[in-house]
Amino acid sequence: MQTFKSAKEKLVTARVKMLFKQPFFGNIACRLQLVEASDWCPTAAVDGRNFYYNEEFINKLDLEETVFLVGHEVGHCVYEHFLRRGDRQPQIWNMAGDYKINAMLVREKIGRLIDKVKPLYDAKYESDEWWTENVYDQLIKDGVTPQQTLDIHLDIEGEGEEGQGQGHEGKGKRPTISKDDAKAISDELKNAIIQAAQSVGAGNVPGDIRRMIGELTEPKMDWRQMIRVTLESNLTSDFTFMTPNRKSQFNTVVLPGMLKDQQIDIAIALDVSGSISDTDTRDFLSEVQGIMDQFESYKIRIWCFDTEVSGYDEFTDDDGRSITEFEMTGGGGTDFVPNWDFMKARGIEPDQFIMFTDGEPWRSWGDPDYCDTLFLIKNSWSKPVAPFGTTVYYEAQPVKKAA
Repeated sequence: MQTFKSAKEKLVTARVKMLFKQPFFGNIACRLQLVEASDWCPTAAVDGRNFYYNEEFINKLDLEETVFLVGHEVGHCVYEHFLRRGDRQPQIWNMAGDYKINAMLVREKIGRLIDKVKPLYDAKYESDEWWTENVYDQLIKDGVTPQQTLDIHLDIEGEGEEGQGQGHEGKGKRPTISKDDAKAISDELKNAIIQAAQSVGAGNVPGDIRRMIGELTEPKMDWRQMIRVTLESNLTSDFTFMTPNRKSQFNTVVLPGMLKDQQIDIAIALDVSGSISDTDTRDFLSEVQGIMDQFESYKIRIWCFDTEVSGYDEFTDDDGRSITEFEMTGGGGTDFVPNWDFMKARGIEPDQFIMFTDGEPWRSWGDPDYCDTLFLIKNSWSKPVAPFGTTVYYEAQPVKKAA
């Protein structure tokens, strides 16, 4: 058995071993400053810049367990757990983070699961279909009792609770992450993650982390802007430039509107299977109305659907009504095909068809050749991509807080 002069030497050796066997994790680990913190930290902790450790605890671990511990702290950095908690219960969130990381480390064969403290590990969470938020939801649903985590989870200043948390005891006071530092640390970590992935190659990065990196590097367009741009693309001739309507988020952009004799016609289908809240739908409809008011003349055909179409209505620029007055009906399964059957039966051939949905039909996505289609998808579990048309993902407008 390999012996070490100090806990720090063992941690350095573990990082070097990771560089050779798990280079992505090793790259991230080597950027963390090792800080002995036995006065307040019973095991280990991380704040995105520093790796805090308890010397006595490290001395109890063998090298493979130390590799696992280093990987665990790197996991908290990669998944940015300290930034994602929001209003969730701190102890259950911390448990969810440990379940996610430990399952990933076991799956990727990074070190050996530590048994010096009771590990939070369940093989079902090894699937990439699980991430910290839905692990948390599952734990809440199961009514779990708060348990001790492998490490100390540091809080953003003002958001945590005093004490060591979850059964840990220590003499010193653990640090917090300042609100000013949190954003800077997040940016530093994103850059480090991208650079590490580029240096080691995609084949050495776990699948769920590859997807995270893809989201960091791929250009994004807000769904509101995507709808605006999509509708604008239907304009062909005889433009009139109008003052931007104040209802729209994009009220600094002067949009060309069609003249009265060239009406733009859109159709909207609202998925009412239960996965999209009334608040989300009202937000969507309000933005659509703001955008449509920037056109000289429009017709909006709108309906709800689950396994069939219901609640059909029409709104135009001159009928004195707003689409936000639309009353939603239905609530059941999710079948996309009835939307195309409905349009074909009624002879509806819109310039643009917009479907607001969770993106999980139980059969076909619809007719790819019938009309231009934009799928606005809100899905807390995954990001399905439609096999035709344009796919864009719904995110609620962030609430602006006072300084």
